[in-house]
Amino acid sequence: MSEAAGSSLIPLQGVTGEELRAAVCGLAIEDARRIIAQVHRDESPAAPSSAIRRSAREAVLARSYVPKLELVAERKSSVDAFVKYALRTHDGHVVETVRIPLEVPGRFVVCVSSQVGCALGCTFCATGRMGLTRNLETWEIVEQVRVVKRGVTSGRIHGVVFQGMGEPMANLDRVLGAIRVMSEPSALAIDARNITVCTAGLPSGIRRLAVEAPKVRLGLSLASGRREVRRSLMPIDRAHDLREVLTAAAEHVAVTGLAPMWAVTLLHGVNDTVDDARALADEVLAFRAKTGKNPRVTVIPYNAIEVGAEGQADPFARSPDAREQTFRDTLSERGVFTHKRYSGGSDVAAACGQLAARS
Repeated sequence: MSEAAGSSLIPLQGVTGEELRAAVCGLAIEDARRIIAQVHRDESPAAPSSAIRRSAREAVLARSYVPKLELVAERKSSVDAFVKYALRTHDGHVVETVRIPLEVPGRFVVCVSSQVGCALGCTFCATGRMGLTRNLETWEIVEQVRVVKRGVTSGRIHGVVFQGMGEPMANLDRVLGAIRVMSEPSALAIDARNITVCTAGLPSGIRRLAVEAPKVRLGLSLASGRREVRRSLMPIDRAHDLREVLTAAAEHVAVTGLAPMWAVTLLHGVNDTVDDARALADEVLAFRAKTGKNPRVTVIPYNAIEVGAEGQADPFARSPDAREQTFRDTLSERGVFTHKRYSGGSDVAAACGQLAARS
């Protein structure tokens, strides 16, 4: 829901020029795009402009508004350039967004949230322990990028990854809407090829993403190639097992031609064994044979989750460096090469798996 729930007002930062044109009777597409561009320059849509007809502006103002997310906290890591933003919605919930620096100076990726909490309950994820409160609206997703963008005084937003709080495929209508706005030239103008949607494994969403956003990349959280291990860590596997998820991922490749990213968060003594590595290699090789594409396998060190108010200790620990190296070497011996993701901002709980709106 939004601030104007139940009304017909249009949140201007949550629509494309074409969507605005369709919603406002008689509005020309040129005027619609210029108004959207004005909003994304953080100018008031009421500000006069010789490029926009007065009648068009008045028609839009009568049907629209520009809602905001309240910036509650901005926490900068003391060890790297990661920045976490805590944003409050109109109904009092807090979601978190992370600014991720790239190797190219002045370029950043924004890790956005798609839900308040998450219903999937992955055991190694702080958000998964929150449960689901509600979906975020399209404009609330877009606004996260806009908040981060305002803080980039030198450089630009290069890409977006849907890997913050929530399961994007469970809020896909709004996620797709946000992608359209993010990639529109008159809005945020982010190349769709630099947007990645990550999922714990909802096959119908993977298939729909391929059709409706074919330039957008797919990320999968696997946890383990061993069925019993994955199921113990990711309850969604009981509804959609790994075989079903990877079948949908193969269909995504067939439609888009894009190799997916596979992410594995290593947990000491749980999914970091040689047997886990061999099982994962089997899945990679089978996927390669079926699709002709090598998934980009990313190994993520586990980031400790804050102890909750209930006093429960974190049940997991990060794999020691030597054990992680053995895991990666086992994959390499099978011809599967891995990328180790630097998961920064852990000192401000901004790293992978740590987002839980405790700012």
